[in-house]
Amino acid sequence: MELNERKMNILKAIVKDYIETAEAVGSRTISKKYNLGVSAATIRNEMADLEELGYLVQPYTSSGRVPTDKGYKLYVNSLMSTIELNDTDKEIIEKCVEGNMSHIQDLIHETSKMLSQLTNYTTVSMTKNLSTLNEIKHIQLVSMNDGEILIIVVTDKGDIKKSSIRANAYLDQAKLNLISDNLTRKLSGKTITEIDERLIAYIKYEIGEYSSIIDQLLNMLNSSPSDEELSMTLNGATNIFNYPEFNDVLKARSFLDMLETKETLAKIVKSKGILKDNTTIIIGSDNDCEQAQECSVVTATYKVDNDLIGRISFIGPTRMDYSRIYSIINYMNILLNNK
Repeated sequence: MELNERKMNILKAIVKDYIETAEAVGSRTISKKYNLGVSAATIRNEMADLEELGYLVQPYTSSGRVPTDKGYKLYVNSLMSTIELNDTDKEIIEKCVEGNMSHIQDLIHETSKMLSQLTNYTTVSMTKNLSTLNEIKHIQLVSMNDGEILIIVVTDKGDIKKSSIRANAYLDQAKLNLISDNLTRKLSGKTITEIDERLIAYIKYEIGEYSSIIDQLLNMLNSSPSDEELSMTLNGATNIFNYPEFNDVLKARSFLDMLETKETLAKIVKSKGILKDNTTIIIGSDNDCEQAQECSVVTATYKVDNDLIGRISFIGPTRMDYSRIYSIINYMNILLNNK
């Protein structure tokens, strides 16, 4: 069966639509939204062929179709194009690069943080190790099932520590977000040795009946990460909760487990994938880490005057906006090469 231009155009439209909506795509949708010059019936027949070829799958009978890993690979290899970033995105990126050019390691880590916020994906940055500090960076409490609360702590070195506790009383996510913000403000920038009894007592007083959270938090912080060759920071670990693919509690926990150690993260970002210029794109089942096989990882390697300064990886669902990420990476390269 021939993979002709029409099939390629239909596949491209399906991938773009599914990335945008996260909903299975039907022939009528493609016919109405994309000017392909063929009828919905013809599109439906071509979609059936693409499914037979392994580029699409129909998750439920009578539903539309979604891309497979094979479909995403074809899209990234042959159909994806760069897009023009809007002025706001360009300005945000430019300001971050300009503000950190005098310190290369800061440039990579701060840019990674900014890009996580800009794209709503998890990002991992890697540079040569400059510090053995293990400071708290962010604390997040997440409401799980039946009164269970997941405590997530991200350190300045990119380590994630987490633990589940039972709440004494029901706490909705809005309340947990307030407590998370309070804990982050009080403890951000501190190591475990800098959290004294007076500060602990003060925080416990502020959150009252939920003070058991502090005890669990301290237990998590007692162990220190081992020294690594690379300085690695992680941003937006909980961004994955914003994607419907990870609404399932088990999937969300598996994702957090995956991010828990530097060894696992290093294995993920070093998996072999599709090479495009200075970018490696690893899609789903190509990930060497079993826990990452429902994710895609896009890693950019940045150099200044041919010297490697670091890498930034984007981690998200396989329904990642590859075109936008690739365009952001290219724009970053243009800025760095003009310095």
